[in-house]
Amino acid sequence: MRVEPDATVDVAMTVNGRAVTVAVSPRTTLSDVLRDRLGLTGTHVGCEHGVCGMCTVLLDGEAVRACLLFAVQCEGAALTTVEGLGSAADQHPLQQAFAHHHGLQCGFCTPGMLMSAYDLLAGGTYAPESLPEDMSGVLCRCTGYRGILAAVADVAREHPDGVPPPRAAVPPALVGRSGGVSVAAPPTSDVRKAPSSITVPSGPPTVTVDVRRALSAPVGEVWAVLSDPARLVACLPGAEMTEDLGDDRYRGRAVVALGPVSLRFEGLAQVADRDATTHRMRVLAQGADRGGSSTQAVIRLAADAAADGGTTLRADADVHLSGRVAQFGRALAGDVSRRLFERFAEAVDEAARTGGAPTTRTSPLRLALGALLARVRRLLQRPR
Repeated sequence: MRVEPDATVDVAMTVNGRAVTVAVSPRTTLSDVLRDRLGLTGTHVGCEHGVCGMCTVLLDGEAVRACLLFAVQCEGAALTTVEGLGSAADQHPLQQAFAHHHGLQCGFCTPGMLMSAYDLLAGGTYAPESLPEDMSGVLCRCTGYRGILAAVADVAREHPDGVPPPRAAVPPALVGRSGGVSVAAPPTSDVRKAPSSITVPSGPPTVTVDVRRALSAPVGEVWAVLSDPARLVACLPGAEMTEDLGDDRYRGRAVVALGPVSLRFEGLAQVADRDATTHRMRVLAQGADRGGSSTQAVIRLAADAAADGGTTLRADADVHLSGRVAQFGRALAGDVSRRLFERFAEAVDEAARTGGAPTTRTSPLRLALGALLARVRRLLQRPR
């Protein structure tokens, strides 16, 4: 068709599972429409020459550079952007793997990496020996690629029969930022329920914690605290139990501070094993915050009688982090986790000696600041 220089064209397409019609100039690129008209800013624009790969999206299931396509070329096409790959509440395995392996730093290349990795794994052409070359179409200036390659390889191993399809879950607020856009209402099936069961984490943990503390209270009184859910939760800094679901399952919330970021997790916990004879217990926990961070943990607690009449309390945990909480690095997350368990042990000792709940609660912010200061001191003490 012929279009006058100042005229616009109505382009109908499906974006992340939703029908969209947008009035655009014939010279408007697909990347500009996605970002400026539809508000899908996860599609990043770098070189605008098709070299860097930051703007990679899926067009009818094939990876394309959005900066090299005009929107009018996409009439009737089905597009998937990184927002459609998965959501904060329902992450795609590739997103989970990138967070777990910390395959990002500044994050600018991450959308292109994710979409390129999906195209590779969905196409059935993945080969471990050619993975670095296959992923070379997207440039990264930060990571050195090792975490990215490890994440893609991990998903390929976990899904040998094919990577799961995109979730096509776009928050409604992201669509239709400017005029000239009509968007079909999302289907009612898009509403996702909060998790009602706990999934045992698989794969290596982000952080492992092993804390051993000598308590002054006798082992029987320490076990009385550990076996009482209300008193146990009261000993955890920043934690609060909101509901007893029965069958040793509990709903609660926790506040975690890492540097300048304060995260509020809503989650579930379950006592998987409890042995009153040996004073051993195993707890499974998982939680998520509204910003997309999530955590899963397997916690093992053991209380043994000490020769001086006190108790040796051991707490070890496998902690799995994803989302922005994982971006602070394993070292800082590990320091905060260890300090949390150390304060927990002190609170258990106080609760066991007094017969009630601990009277002092350490704030999550003080835990984070203490961990940061400890790391700075260690760095300053290193030999030059």
